[in-house]
Amino acid sequence: MRITRYTDYALRVLIQLALQPRRLTIADMARAYGISRHHLTKVVHQLQRLGYVETQRGQTGGVRLARSAADIRVGKVVRDMEPDLALVECFHGEDRCAITPYCQLRVVFEQGLRLFLETLDDYTLEDLVRGERRQLIRILEPPSFG
Repeated sequence: MRITRYTDYALRVLIQLALQPRRLTIADMARAYGISRHHLTKVVHQLQRLGYVETQRGQTGGVRLARSAADIRVGKVVRDMEPDLALVECFHGEDRCAITPYCQLRVVFEQGLRLFLETLDDYTLEDLVRGERRQLIRILEPPSFG
């Protein structure tokens, strides 16, 4: 299984926000990760729509977590951000595989996906930053001016 870049960016945004009590700009986050500001804007918009982040416009604006990092489950974020978790064709309603009625592959993949997501559900955003907080802050800290 492979998550999309969109979900990867969403998790990165949430990790960075979990490290900072203050608002961060999309430009600062894009610069810290070396990724497109345009893509990050779309990701942040979706995270806001889903209730993970709050945004504020203006000179003192930016993005911050809408709730505690300890209350955000990684598995839930992945489920919310991934458009399609179907691992094989038979997960879809328009399956055209001739052996689907007799094949156990779907059962195996369903179990694997369930266990994968259950494992992600065991972790919160706080868990992802707890042990390496200082190092992550140093790497992701936006530059200070003056």
